[in-house]
Amino acid sequence: MKHLFVVFALLFAISLNAQKTETLVLIKTPMGDITAKLYNDTPKHRDNFIKLVKEGWYEGSPFHRVINNFMIQGGGNANGQQDPGYTIDAEILPQHFHKKGALAAARMGDNVNPERKSSGSQFYIVQGQKYDANNLAMSGSRNGISYTDEQKKTYSTLGGTPHLDGAYTVFGEVVSGFEVIDKIAAVQTGRMDRPVEEVTMSIEILE
Repeated sequence: MKHLFVVFALLFAISLNAQKTETLVLIKTPMGDITAKLYNDTPKHRDNFIKLVKEGWYEGSPFHRVINNFMIQGGGNANGQQDPGYTIDAEILPQHFHKKGALAAARMGDNVNPERKSSGSQFYIVQGQKYDANNLAMSGSRNGISYTDEQKKTYSTLGGTPHLDGAYTVFGEVVSGFEVIDKIAAVQTGRMDRPVEEVTMSIEILE
């Protein structure tokens, strides 16, 4: 009976964890605010992001790489430090894909990072573009990915960057502020895709 109770308690705890409310973060920029949620099934990335936000790492941090119809990237702190000096184990899950608004971790390339570990702080938000069934099928074939009907619909209506699927950890998604992504992605850029006029951010946890 005691063992049975332990099993029930364990199952209950797992159920509670699965139903845990996803953490919301507010990314404030001069062009407007972006609200995103962090996935619970990528806990290493979620917890690290929350830790950095609470420590003030992203306060005044710039979006240093911006490519229209692709993504906006940031993650270094305001003092110029690009990362905190550690990496995070990959948490690449097939249900999390690079639709518009996907919040994902940047990383070093496969040639020096075959385990696809993520940067400790660098992240990007997908803008992307819309893909029809044929183009998506070609992208999926190259990556060895078979997309669900829901994913196909999302890529054809909302858009995204499917060629990144399966290679980077997607650990959250934008729930409001998509127009802000478009505004930032459209700024004039210079060398190495850096905005000519700096676009900074501050991030806070929404309780």
